[in-house]
Parts: sequence; structure tokens; C-alpha cells
Amino acid sequence: MGKPRLIILIRHAQSVGNANRTIHQTVPDHRVPLTSHGRSQALAAGDKLASLLLPTDTLQIIASPYTRTRETTQGILSSSLQHHPNASTIRVYEEPRIREQDFGNFQPCQTEMTRMWYERAAYGHFFYRIPNGESAADAYDRVSGFNESLWRQFAEEDFPSVLVLVTHGLMTRIFLMKWYHYSVEYFEDLRNVEHCEFIMMKKHEESGKYDLQTELRTWSGYKREQEELRYKCPPVVLDGKIQHDFRIFKTPPWGERQYGGCVNGCNHEFDGVPMGSRHEVMRTGRDFGGSRSGATSTVPSSDGSNSSDDEDLDVVGPDGLATVEATTKEAEGGGGGGGGHPEYFLSVILRCITSNFVL
Repeated sequence: MGKPRLIILIRHAQSVGNANRTIHQTVPDHRVPLTSHGRSQALAAGDKLASLLLPTDTLQIIASPYTRTRETTQGILSSSLQHHPNASTIRVYEEPRIREQDFGNFQPCQTEMTRMWYERAAYGHFFYRIPNGESAADAYDRVSGFNESLWRQFAEEDFPSVLVLVTHGLMTRIFLMKWYHYSVEYFEDLRNVEHCEFIMMKKHEESGKYDLQTELRTWSGYKREQEELRYKCPPVVLDGKIQHDFRIFKTPPWGERQYGGCVNGCNHEFDGVPMGSRHEVMRTGRDFGGSRSGATSTVPSSDGSNSSDDEDLDVVGPDGLATVEATTKEAEGGGGGGGGHPEYFLSVILRCITSNFVL
């Protein structure tokens, strides 16, 4: 057979360590088992794999020697895959070179681990070496040797038509980085693989090269999606139905607009609400006058932490409303800025009126 027609990378199912990170303080990483949900995921992965195989396919599975990958492999073999015509010929091997990145024996407390993840994010995910453990660059070196071994096995005429690697999230990305010659920057932009997610590589009939069939998720793409959602106009409801295609409107239902507003006449659902009512705009977190409204957004960073865009909040309360205390302080001249100047005092009065406050 030679080179397999499919190479499938599968991350292990959910482990106890994924559900409770503190277990790594008392249980070695390589001994952490699957959760009950993880065992169900492994069985489902086996059913999915069986549906991808042709009746004539032969299969070889290479797994990391960690407990969670062993149990995932066992779950795959215990599924409907055992009813495949060539189930009796399935080959299963363990390969230490595709084990998880070494995180340094027993892990310290979660506070120290969190500090370490921030440090790794600042230093760079690929080159940062875990204390007493490995860097992703170290893992890349052993995966490079593993890939060379694979190519030598591909030269064998009886090599199975489908190869499955049951490994870990980071090792899946490292394997792809080596195989497709990804840059360090692109590797660090890749998001982790989901539990029991299939990463498919299909051999091209003419070139013999492997085309990546699975679209990889990136942090930069995720942030773009979040920004688009942040500034996206809400859906328009017409006759009780949400309208997704604004081209159906020859004339916007709220009348013609000559200047300003959004593309296609979207009014952000403010029909009947005076646009001067600033607190209504602020409360819903919409853009107003071309600037940010003050509603913060949260976008997960590449290390799993959250960051808030709250630098444009001035005298604004937690729900976007100007606080009475801050407004009163400014009116009395105690907030700096305009002091007791008449024009400043007049501006404060106008602000209170537009914010629906009664002096």
C-alpha cells in the first residue's frame, strides 16, 4: 500500500486534569485518567472513525503512552470500529515521542501555574521552557525524529491505508508545524485542539502530498470575529421575522435618512427613543457618534486570560451611566477641569438633562 490515503490526528478525550487542574499537584501527568464524559467522547470518536473508513481500508493507530491517550485509544477500539471488515488487522503501537509536553514533574499551586502561563505568554509559547520541563521547541525536536520514522515506514508496501495518531493538543500543533513547515509565529497563533477533534490530512492522488482538510482555529481569527460581533448591527425584525438580508428593503421601515446612521439604514433598535438620551445608548453598549459607548468587551488572550477595554470610561458607573456623585462633584467645581466657570457649569446642567437626572 505504501503511503496511507489518510492521516488523522486525534487529541485525547477529556481527562480529570482538564476538569480539575489541581490533580497535577498529586498525580503524575502521565497517570491522569479520563473522566466519564471523556470515555463517552472516546467511544463517539471511534464511531466517527468507523464512518470514515472504506470497507477495504486497513488501519494503524499510534498513541502516546499516557494514561489518557491509552484510554482514548481503548474507547476508539471498543466502538463500532470493532465491526469493520478489517477490524482484526488493526495495528496499535505506543510512541513516547508524541507524548505531552513535559510540565516538570508535580506541578506547583495554581497561583504559581497562572504566573507561569503569563510569563510564557510574555516570553513566547514556542521557546518558553517550563521549569524542570520542556519548551515547545524541545517537543518539536522529538516530533521531527518521529516524522522521519513515519516516512521510512511509508516505504513499506504493506503499510495500512489509514494512520491515526492519538496524542495531545500541543503535540498535534507541533506535528502540523513540522509537517507543513509552519513559522513560529503561526504556531503561537494557533488555538488548541478540542478533545477528540479530528485533524484530517488527505493524500493528493497526483502529487502524493497531504492536503490539510481541517480548518485550524487561530487567536487572531477569534479576535477578529469578536470585534465584528462587537460592532455588528442587531438583527432587524419585520413582521415578526428576523431579516438577515437588508437588500429586501427598498425604503427603510423607519423612513429615509439623509445623513449619518449605519449602512442600510440600521437604527440599532432605537425607534421611539430620543437619540439624546445618552444613558439608553450607554446601557445597550452601542456606538454613538462614531466613538465607543463605554461598554467593555472581553476577548480571551492566547494564554486563556481575559482583558478588558475600559480605558475610555470616564465618570461612568458599572452599567455605563454617569454617576450622580461624579456629576454633582463637577457641578460644585470639585472635580478639577472647569472649576466654577459659568460655561462649564452650563455644560454640566446640559449633561444632567440629557442623562435624565433632575437637578
